[in-house]
Amino acid sequence: MSIRGVHSTSRQLIRAFVARTTRTGDEVAYALQSRSFTWAGSQGLFAAILAKLRIVSTTPKIALVAGGSGLVGGYLIQALLEAPEYARVFALTRRPLGRDHHKLANRIVVFERMAEQLKGMTAHEAFCCIGTTRAAAGSDEAFREADLDAVLLFARAARATGASRFVVVSSVGADSNSKKLYLRTKGEMEEAVATVGFTSLDILQPSLLLGPRNELRPLELAGRVLAPLVNPLLTGTRESLRAIPAETVARAMIGASRRGGRGIYRYTYAAIRQLSELKLNQPLSTQSPKKGPA
Repeated sequence: MSIRGVHSTSRQLIRAFVARTTRTGDEVAYALQSRSFTWAGSQGLFAAILAKLRIVSTTPKIALVAGGSGLVGGYLIQALLEAPEYARVFALTRRPLGRDHHKLANRIVVFERMAEQLKGMTAHEAFCCIGTTRAAAGSDEAFREADLDAVLLFARAARATGASRFVVVSSVGADSNSKKLYLRTKGEMEEAVATVGFTSLDILQPSLLLGPRNELRPLELAGRVLAPLVNPLLTGTRESLRAIPAETVARAMIGASRRGGRGIYRYTYAAIRQLSELKLNQPLSTQSPKKGPA
């Protein structure tokens, strides 16, 4: 093979490799396509590539998870254990999960004492799947304790460990001014968590969650049956009301972390589905999520 052929083949291999393993693939590919590319002049380029790869591959993350015994939380823990970027997953629960994995550590906690129990722990990110219903909680007060107070206690404890990103499941239509208890509580939760001081706050706002539960929820049972018929009818501004699999939401929580970005972001149906398919070091290519104050 001629020298020109070697250069051409090498350029193609390097371009493909870099595009798949770094966030600067397009920039490096442009440099490789330049006529001025020579092996002698490529030493700096290769050094930059290797430096970038070291940053990507030698920074394993520690994740905190609250609500891991629930529908979304169960899928989330499994996805975190499968994700190569996480070296350790701390699942904070009231009762043992009964799961065994070399990356998983199940900590039994009392939420009111969580900050004390997590003292000395270090984490990079926190994921919150805490949530119930008014019927399951038994009273308005108990519902707010779970969906607002417990979430805020976890957020504060996670921030104290050094976590800079907080990813939480809320609800479509969350509004602190809503007359409906569920939506009002979710809205108040979003506002409260936004004051904790995370560098990045990702709020997923799904509608009806689809998936098997231990307890019977008539509305969700009906949703599983009707979703294939109703979802296609919810278009335009009503698309956010589409029912969505809990596993998709769980994978989107990791996608939100992979997306990066600082500030407060909210994701509804379309963005959640997109995030759920995001791979490590892959840029989010289409519409941006909603960003703004809580």
